[in-house]
This record gives sequence, structure tokens and C-alpha cells, in this order.
Amino acid sequence: MTRQLKLGAVLMGVGGPGQHDSWKHPEIPGDASIDIRWYIERARQAEAAKFDLIFIVDSQFITPDSPPHYLNRLEPLTLLSAVAVSTTHIGLVGTLTTSYNTPFNVARRLASLDLISGGRAGWNVVATGDGGTAGNYSRDEHYDYATRYGRALEHVRVCQGLWDSYEDDAFPRDLATGVFVDPSRQHQLHHQGEYFSVVGPLNISRSKQGQPVIFQAGDSDEGRDLGASIGEGIFTHAPTLEAGQAFYRDIKARAAAKGRNPDHVLVLPGISPVIADTDEQAREQEEATRLGKDFAKTLAQFGRPFGWHDFSRYDLDAPFPDLGTLGDTSFRTQANNIKAVARDNGYTLRQTVEHFTRARRAPFVGSPLTVATEIERWFTERAFDGLNVHVTVPSEFTRFTDEVLPILRERGVVRSEYEADTLRGNLGLPIPQNVHTVARQDVRVPEPVLH
Repeated sequence: MTRQLKLGAVLMGVGGPGQHDSWKHPEIPGDASIDIRWYIERARQAEAAKFDLIFIVDSQFITPDSPPHYLNRLEPLTLLSAVAVSTTHIGLVGTLTTSYNTPFNVARRLASLDLISGGRAGWNVVATGDGGTAGNYSRDEHYDYATRYGRALEHVRVCQGLWDSYEDDAFPRDLATGVFVDPSRQHQLHHQGEYFSVVGPLNISRSKQGQPVIFQAGDSDEGRDLGASIGEGIFTHAPTLEAGQAFYRDIKARAAAKGRNPDHVLVLPGISPVIADTDEQAREQEEATRLGKDFAKTLAQFGRPFGWHDFSRYDLDAPFPDLGTLGDTSFRTQANNIKAVARDNGYTLRQTVEHFTRARRAPFVGSPLTVATEIERWFTERAFDGLNVHVTVPSEFTRFTDEVLPILRERGVVRSEYEADTLRGNLGLPIPQNVHTVARQDVRVPEPVLH
């Protein structure tokens, strides 16, 4: 099958990081992040444009300085179950943490969404970075980095094992014989690991796509290794074509080294396109957004990689403070990068914040033709396999679906119609075979002894 661009829509309601004022836009209801009708409308809009999936981000710790969308939003799988019955083809991907959930519960909830949606469920696996989450789950301290990623890998493997509890022919439901289930096709897991102990079986069958699709996002070595091990879709950020290509090559190489088919690991960076009638108007719109940001809110958000450290206590024009190991148990890679840039450049706190938060010239800004051409170039030159488009203002999303996508569709870069009615089918990913079925079918009949 010809390689085609995959498309996701990240539904951010009243605005996520860097979008503290999005809720003021006249097109966005003030309660969009808890209004299921808003999500259904956006999902249907994305489905009409033949998007592969919608993606619901999540976290379970907030402060008064958190972005508006984070302060008041629906739980992902509850939300996606409602969207499932209002759509027919688009994939439904939600974030669930492996740090503060148990595998049996996660496996059951995702399998339920997969059946409700007819095989369109996906799981964004995260090893929680917000250390404050520990206090919401009866823990005095957040898990350290190694534990978080160790738990994540084992957690996913346990879920995958549980999803194979029933073979696909486990339920004859034969009225004539009175047989509802074939017990030989039901399998316990008996997992005893470093972090989890799970007997099984899971009390729900597989969907038509076999198992939910696994997504993952993480830029550290541990995060990249986890993605290469279990991810079928990799969420990331690519500030430049060269950075995107480097990440793309690295993830594919790591997957191949683990014995996986690199074509079954899709790289999907997030973008926030700015589209106007002309390139000049689009750049002016981008610049206006940058100038409108509140520095106090930006400074507060800047503390998140460091466990929501309060930077307002420091002199903005003094050298960047010595934070020691702060951030090691939160978003370590991001925190260490900030420290290194500040140190290597001799930046003040103000200069450091401006360096990391100022709006650089984003690559997907311009007229519909300019944006479409740039997307095609990045796709063709292997900087990504697809895109996650951040959605807040509906009319801005409409410009992308109605003006950019037709150009890409005419060039054969994106689909005109869905190829399948499952998420795996539309992403071009194989259905995982049930391990118990494979084991049973692999039993070989001994060859006859020749005398």
C-alpha cells in the first residue's frame, strides 16, 4: 500500500500549555473542556476529513497556574466512550498513566472502549512526570525515573497478556449444545513481575482489531527505548525538519534493533498550524499571538518540568538559579536541557524563560498552499509518518481540513476515503495474533519414522 500521511486531532478544549487565553475566543465555549457536545462536534469534523484518530491528553495533578484545559476536563476513556457511539471510523486515543494505575483495570477499561467502538481504541502510555500526582494516590513521594519506566514496560506487557485471555473462538454461544464458552480457549496469565502480580484472566474478549493500538511519547533515552519496545505510534515534537529526521531515524533504528518492523512504528509529532490567505498574514497572526502572552503566566508554567517549582521567588535579571537535582523525578530531560542552555549561555532567569517560550518561526505557517507544501516536504523527507493537529478554535481547524487537506489529497499524500473501520486498519498496522492460538497452531505433528 502506498505510504500516506496519518492524521490525528488533539482536542484541547479551552486551551493547553501556552494557550492561557484561548478560552476567551468567541468560538470556544467557556466550558468546552467538560462539554461532550464540543468533543463530538470536533470528532465528527475530523472524521469527515478522514482523520485517523482523535487524541485526548491527560494528567492528574494541577495547580492554580495550570492551563485552563487542565483545570477542568473530562476523564479520557469516559469521554471517548461517548464519542465512540457518535462516530464510525475515527480512532479514539486516550492517555492513561502506568505510574498510578493497575494493569488489570487499565486493560479492562481499554478493552471495553475497543468493543464499544468496534475496534478503534488506542492507549497513550505515559510514565507520569508531574510529581505532585503522588499525593493524590496515597504516596509520599513520586516514583524515581528508573521505576517509572520499569513499571511502564511491565504494565504494558501485562495488559497485552490480559488482552489475550480469550482466543477469538472462545465463545461458541451454541444453543443446540448449550455451550456458551469453550474453557480451553480461556487463559489465565499468572504474571509475577518486579512491579505487578496479576493472575487473570481478563473478563472481556478481544475486539475485531485484536488489541488497542499502543502510543507513547518520551524524548529521554528511557522514553525512546520504551517507545521502540512497545509503541505503535510515537507522539513527539519536531521543531525543525532536521530534528524531525534525526528523531525519526533514531526511533526506527531502535525498533529494528529490538526485532520489530520499523514500518509498524509511526512517528507523529504535534503541530499548531497557522493558516491565512497569504504567508504574510499568517506570520502577522503568529506574531500577534506571541506578543499577547502574559509573562507571569508563562513564568508559572515554566516551573512544570521542575515539579511546578515557583520561579517568581527569584530576581528575573539575576543569573539562572542553581537548582541542583530539581526536576530529576519530574520531566528530567526537559529540566536538564533548560539548566544546560542557561548555564552554557550565561542566561538570566528572564532570558532563559524567553529562550524556551518565545514563539519561534514555526514551520507550518502560511497560506494553505504553503502549509500543504511544507507538510508534504517533511513527510517525503522522512521527518514523520503523520501529524497530530492541535485543535481549539473550530474555524482555524476548518481552514486546515477544508483548505490544506484538499491540496494534499490531490497530491496523493492523504486518503480520500477510509480503508477500514478499525484504528489498526486505517493506520496500516497488523492485528496482533493471540499468543495462545499461535502456540496451539504451532504444535507440530511428529514426522513418521522411516524404516
